[in-house]
Amino acid sequence: MPDERPPQILPLSDTELRESLAVANVPTLLLVLAQLTGEGRWLQPPYLPSRIRGIDDNDSGGLPEARQAEIRSAAFDAIRAWRDGEPVANPEPTRHELVRMLQASVGEPVADEYAPLIAAALGLAHVVSSERIGPAARDWLDVAIVGAGLSGICAAVALQAAGVRFTVFDRASGIGGTWLVNRYPGVGVDTPSHLYSFSFAKHDWTRYFATGDEVRAYLEQVVADHRLEPAIELGVEVVRAVYDETALAWELTLRSGGETRRLRARILISATGIFNPPKRPVIEGLDAFGGPCFHTAEWPDSVNLAGRRVGVIGNGATAMQIVPAVAESVASLTVFQRSPHWIVPFGKFQQTIPEPVRRLLRVVPLYESWYRARLGWTFNDRTHSALQKDPDWPHPERSLNAINEGYRNSFIRYITEELGARTDLLEKVVPAYPPFGKRLLLDNGWYRALARPNVELVTDPVRRVERGAVLTTERRFDLDVLVLATGFDVVHFLSTYEIVGRGGRILSEVWGDDARAYLGSTTAGFPNLFTLYGPNLQPGHGGSIMFTIERQMNLVLSVLALMSEKRYGSFECRTDVLERYNAAVDEAHSRMVWTHPGMDTYYRNSRGRVVVNTPFRNIDFFYATARADPDDYQFEPLPQLAGVAA
Repeated sequence: MPDERPPQILPLSDTELRESLAVANVPTLLLVLAQLTGEGRWLQPPYLPSRIRGIDDNDSGGLPEARQAEIRSAAFDAIRAWRDGEPVANPEPTRHELVRMLQASVGEPVADEYAPLIAAALGLAHVVSSERIGPAARDWLDVAIVGAGLSGICAAVALQAAGVRFTVFDRASGIGGTWLVNRYPGVGVDTPSHLYSFSFAKHDWTRYFATGDEVRAYLEQVVADHRLEPAIELGVEVVRAVYDETALAWELTLRSGGETRRLRARILISATGIFNPPKRPVIEGLDAFGGPCFHTAEWPDSVNLAGRRVGVIGNGATAMQIVPAVAESVASLTVFQRSPHWIVPFGKFQQTIPEPVRRLLRVVPLYESWYRARLGWTFNDRTHSALQKDPDWPHPERSLNAINEGYRNSFIRYITEELGARTDLLEKVVPAYPPFGKRLLLDNGWYRALARPNVELVTDPVRRVERGAVLTTERRFDLDVLVLATGFDVVHFLSTYEIVGRGGRILSEVWGDDARAYLGSTTAGFPNLFTLYGPNLQPGHGGSIMFTIERQMNLVLSVLALMSEKRYGSFECRTDVLERYNAAVDEAHSRMVWTHPGMDTYYRNSRGRVVVNTPFRNIDFFYATARADPDDYQFEPLPQLAGVAA
């Protein structure tokens, strides 16, 4: 149980503790109380919180003020006693107890299968294996990691802990990946900060949903804390990676400062993510705009939008962050929308975390752990059933099932409230397709921004661009600045460098826009290659990509342990395993919203196959990545070559 206090933080004084508890999350306090005191009554009537509604934290638990005050007072006594040396009464609840505790806190059923996830949130289990690879393998088992974003950093920390040699390469001048590149106004996460964190690197977040700057600073801190800098080579581009079938290793061609060199590594981990390269729209005359015209991932430091006529092409997640951030300062803002998105209300999206709450999260590990566990449940698999098609549902054109219809109705009520008198916008912003059909977005003031007098939402198709203007099929819009919020080429995985596998097969040609990997991590014909944030891994129904990547690294370490133990020089996913897994992916997707015919989504490729999102629950992926099954792979023994220990 994480019972240590960070040495740099002094314990809470009584005054500070009372101040913190006055604004603490009541359902989380009940869990802390139950564990500190060992008294189960705190998770029974009359203290049981109401059921979570939507993705709200349910801070009051839906309890009367007097009951909340009783809980806060009891929490003060229990936490003060722990602070002063009283041991935790139930330091390691059983798996059954963990499930019952969380269930009481969220006010809805929690299946027993989620016990390992709850245990991991409380530090009672590891998300990534803590086992070390045999020291004898250090002479011949080394790893090249391409990308120093969150996937590459996670891989580096896991390999370092396992005692495996590695080097990280990134063509950028700094670490952070997408969080280094994307610096547009309003950039930030739409996953709660405490879930957008590695399980091995807790952080004192200042916002419930962190800004891009804070995420980048967090990643830099992880690198510093784990002393990864000597193993990271920045400004080094991986141009090509070729698998040597004789040496059972990858040969990388690297370019830096105009010079080219080669390097050999047994294992290649691609950690380049999916949000690159930028996707520029194909619009006649785009290069002739004349004024500032740029993709959001290439936002110029010198651009000043204040008092200018600004156009934004696109209305997805990026545009939804930019528009509210700049609407007040520009002279006019024209948003060119292709199709609307479903947007979820969440009151804490732009809120800072009050200092008393941050103090409690810093100093009381049980509070931080249970708060994270509750967030994990709220933003996890709860909505998975709402994304399933009901073949008997009478309104498939607008929703999938009764639960999905309920979401639709609640979202429309929210949109109507946000727009107020601007009912003329309803026809433009309410999607016709079912909720969750495209990426579900969190509202950060989008509707209120659209209702401003200097903002116009245009749904006419863009026809062409001229100097200083965008022309739709109906009108001409004179502009000073044109912003391209048109996303990224996400369906062409690993397209930023060439990967040549067995028999000279080039991965980008094998995959095209139809990437297929086993557990999103390995693919037949490309031995000793792992793909982090690979095909069909994005948890589109809920969850955090940080969790997904950590579980992938758990699988990676399991494979490497097999190689070390048996002195295998290579592994390769079996073709039948790959095909069987992807058949299951497609079959599951056929029953889900992302194959609904009523909308376009970047989740699908040119043939309509879903290649980005996973159809499975997060808990399914947790179990699937628990340990590598040797029968899923083909192995070759370590070769007897000069310079390679046999």
